[in-house]
Amino acid sequence: MDSPVPPRPAEPRPRRRDRHGRGMRGPVAPPQVPLAASRADTFRDLVLDSVERLERRWPQLADVDFLVLEVPGSPDESVPLGSAVPADKERPARIMIYRRPVEIRTKSRDERALLVHEVVVEQVAELLGLAPESVDPRYGQD
Repeated sequence: MDSPVPPRPAEPRPRRRDRHGRGMRGPVAPPQVPLAASRADTFRDLVLDSVERLERRWPQLADVDFLVLEVPGSPDESVPLGSAVPADKERPARIMIYRRPVEIRTKSRDERALLVHEVVVEQVAELLGLAPESVDPRYGQD
């Protein structure tokens, strides 16, 4: 007697329970708690805060793309914390901030916030052809 065997699904079904019979574990912390934010998200927020602070004074920065990258692309003798690329025909001006080199040079969140702001100010100054003190009068005073 032949018994019909249902075909196996092409992809395995998601597990509803682990091997001990318990349900899947949820997140460690709710999303609104700072613990739930990754280091990359926290760093991106620091860069956005710095950019927003500068955009109030320099409205032309609205046309600049600010990027957060893990590490610089080419290994040089010294590792840069950021870089600026002027606009060309195809792309707007870009400022890149490198997360890992900045994180390595700082110990606390406050130090990191200060260094991120300094790097953003320096790159904006380079892009605009100005001194960092004219971009942000509080540069170097913190």
